[in-house]
Amino acid sequence: MKVIIADSNDIVRVGLRAILAADQFNEIVGEVTCDEELIEQLQNFETDLVLIDYTAPGFSIDVIPKLLVKHKHVKFVAITPEQNPSVIVEALRSGVMSYVKKDCDIPEILSSIKETGAGKKFFCGQILESIQRAAIDVDDLNVDEFSCEPVLLSEREMEIIKYIAEGNTNAQIAELLHLSPHTVTTHRKNIMGKLGTKNTAGIVMYAVKTNLVTPNKFLFAGEGGS
Repeated sequence: MKVIIADSNDIVRVGLRAILAADQFNEIVGEVTCDEELIEQLQNFETDLVLIDYTAPGFSIDVIPKLLVKHKHVKFVAITPEQNPSVIVEALRSGVMSYVKKDCDIPEILSSIKETGAGKKFFCGQILESIQRAAIDVDDLNVDEFSCEPVLLSEREMEIIKYIAEGNTNAQIAELLHLSPHTVTTHRKNIMGKLGTKNTAGIVMYAVKTNLVTPNKFLFAGEGGS
């Protein structure tokens, strides 16, 4: 497994290098400290997998979908500090295949690389618990869900999207906007239809991608908030 380590922290890279070097099935073909170096390395070296902290200085989650356009075979494993469910969802939708935390046990980190290399998704126990608490089904997160076609949403629908993304229930949104809960429910269904999504996670991701809210404001509400 030809691996690139992508992290701007020297100590983290040294640690990951030692972990991977102990496994004879992994070969480190490069180490990078920013998006630009990662782009260059993938152009110059045959790579199977990138172990990346996209939250580290010098990196962004946006680089992953851009790279996957040219390097469709490359698999991405995120290894980051604690993140809330919304940030994890954004990463998965952007092309991250597996996700572990930096304080995971060494066997979990190695397993994430092995399983991902075999084409399987892998989540450490803490990440999986975080996703499950947010009632998110990772298999429903289709990265092609949003097309490049413009989505025509009314000003009211945009307001409701913002409130949904901030974790408000239908009843709370109704009170905030002086509407009936039934009206909010109708708006919610129309929004989901326009966005082509079947769940709250899709609405939340649209809010992030259009800068209606920032990721750290997510407080995922239940799918059927009333």
